[in-house]
Amino acid sequence: MAESPQVALKDDFALVAEAKAGSYAAFDELVNRHEKKIYRLGLNLTGNPADAEDVLQEAFLKAFVHLPDFREDSRFYTWLVRIAVNEGLMKLRKRRSDKSVPIEDSVDEEGDVMPREFADWKPNPEEQYAQAEIEEILRNAAQTLSPAFRTVFLLRDVEGLSTQETADMVGISEGAVKARLFRARLQLREELSKVFKRG
Repeated sequence: MAESPQVALKDDFALVAEAKAGSYAAFDELVNRHEKKIYRLGLNLTGNPADAEDVLQEAFLKAFVHLPDFREDSRFYTWLVRIAVNEGLMKLRKRRSDKSVPIEDSVDEEGDVMPREFADWKPNPEEQYAQAEIEEILRNAAQTLSPAFRTVFLLRDVEGLSTQETADMVGISEGAVKARLFRARLQLREELSKVFKRG
């Protein structure tokens, strides 16, 4: 169903207000606007495309159900990221308690993940392969971090949230965010240097 151009031009605050008033079109636009970033966050957190899909679905389902409780003193996207991070961390805890081994992403995976992401840009096959290879190297390197470090790194360096927003989401002090981020970056640098020496 085609969205009206007027819905697509509205900012998140206006869309949230309309969605709270019962507009499915407004909530649908919020989903279209943020689904790629939430999927990417889920994939980076869990390292598993199936889990990332679950994180995406659960985050939007919970956002829809709890939309009446959303206080508009923060951005909708920040609230959505908080829900997605909680879902991703629950997946990791469940995986750890199940003693399952994380599934590695295949090199081929980027072509299948969120195909809409590439449809508009039309990169040539060589560019697409290079981009997929770099993203996979970074994702695999991020998977070597502990969940506490990985979460802070993803929120600050990948999602671009502020130190304060990250601290609020994770429930730690700003100083702890800075310390974890520093250690995460050091560990990533070591891991990436090993990968590039081998390569």
